[in-house]
Amino acid sequence: MKPLRISSFSDGDAGGNPAGVLIADTLPSPEEMQRVAAELGFSETAFAAPDGDAWRVRYYAPIGEVAFCGHATIALGAALGDRAGEGRFALNLRDTAITVDAYQRDGAWHAALNSPGTWSKPMPDALFYALLDAFSLDEDDIDRALPPRLAFAGVQHGIIALNDRDTLGRMAYPFDPMRDLMAMHGLTTVTLLYIDGPRAFSTRNAFASGGVVEDPATGAAAAALGGALVDLDWDGLRQGGRFEVRQGVDMGMPSTLVVDVTGTPGASVRVSGTVRWM
Repeated sequence: MKPLRISSFSDGDAGGNPAGVLIADTLPSPEEMQRVAAELGFSETAFAAPDGDAWRVRYYAPIGEVAFCGHATIALGAALGDRAGEGRFALNLRDTAITVDAYQRDGAWHAALNSPGTWSKPMPDALFYALLDAFSLDEDDIDRALPPRLAFAGVQHGIIALNDRDTLGRMAYPFDPMRDLMAMHGLTTVTLLYIDGPRAFSTRNAFASGGVVEDPATGAAAAALGGALVDLDWDGLRQGGRFEVRQGVDMGMPSTLVVDVTGTPGASVRVSGTVRWM
């Protein structure tokens, strides 16, 4: 079956993060899934096959399997909705089970993933300073209002807040050393962010671990950020609430991710957005 090409968290008819989606009667072999993902060249491709009343799902980056991918889940949800109609779809991932909702609004497909459980903790100093060095940053560039954090929502991410939007726009790093550093510390992405407002963030996500310099929209990282903000009770999010992430602007791929949290530490986080077929 020919893979679909779907851009998740798109900004109208532009932007978003491209993902591959392949829905089949049975999952291809790991070797075949890896081959398809590498040929597509997107940061991730989702593969899905019926699994009872649910769907068995695997995610592959160009250089290997990924336990969970947010934007590919959004793309898959929209593809399943397009096939079967609006509704909630149960997904059995490699390490856990989640759901994704698909619905139409104003003639466009939207999807909302409900992430795996979350946790966060302070980023160890050794990793923090290694990342500063990799990004050519110093401590004066850091916004300590949101302290450096490790956060998990299916996979682990680093989070570092910057005090200047222009510094975020200049994000750069040496690819191979960053890939090795991320592998050493079990990081799927590193989120650099600028706080636009209490409930609004601009982000960029390094994804050297997956063989890609940067993602224009990263649902898993947005979910992890949601869990971390609840843990920190950022702007009263222990009471639940919503915030927005703008990503991909500096890549010319504007993307919008809407994040809803329940306020319960460790709980699933809902991340939603628009999709467009490519």
